[in-house]
Amino acid sequence: MKATGIVRRIDDLGRVVIPKEIRRTMRIREGDPLEIFTDKDGELIFKKYSPIGELTDFAAQLCDSLRKATDAIAAVCDRDAVIAVSGSARRELQDRPVSPQLTEIMDGRAPYRHTSGVSSIPVSAADEKYTLSVAAPILTEGDVMGAVLFLVPRGSSPAGEVEFKLAQTSALFLGKQMES
Repeated sequence: MKATGIVRRIDDLGRVVIPKEIRRTMRIREGDPLEIFTDKDGELIFKKYSPIGELTDFAAQLCDSLRKATDAIAAVCDRDAVIAVSGSARRELQDRPVSPQLTEIMDGRAPYRHTSGVSSIPVSAADEKYTLSVAAPILTEGDVMGAVLFLVPRGSSPAGEVEFKLAQTSALFLGKQMES
């Protein structure tokens, strides 16, 4: 754990303000859920809560199934990071933060499909090897929780109609799973 040197007081309603620079660095937005952990040494730990993170094993199985069905690289991300990836891209992308462009696509709430001639979108700012071919946002009760993705190596031809429809169907399914 890293000390920031910032000290905050608890107000009369038990609230603590998380400084803007920490919220920006940790990509915590207004309304984001935080999970609270306690430790036997008296420490309180706030961790960003990802509802889709609870489906990580399920998302990994989904990605593997999509890969077997299409022979394409499939991934699932939450709002902040890639949580499941199929195939050889796993090492480069697993647990990496999503790119700002992918965040914009999720915020737009509409499926995305890359077309030839348009500049490619990186999946993660930490990796330029793979680009986004298809993205279908996962919506739960009107909120964006993440996305189902199909990826291609940079410079490869984009995915087809089958991958586009599979991503949309998978995103709808994951959204329904999170509601129940």
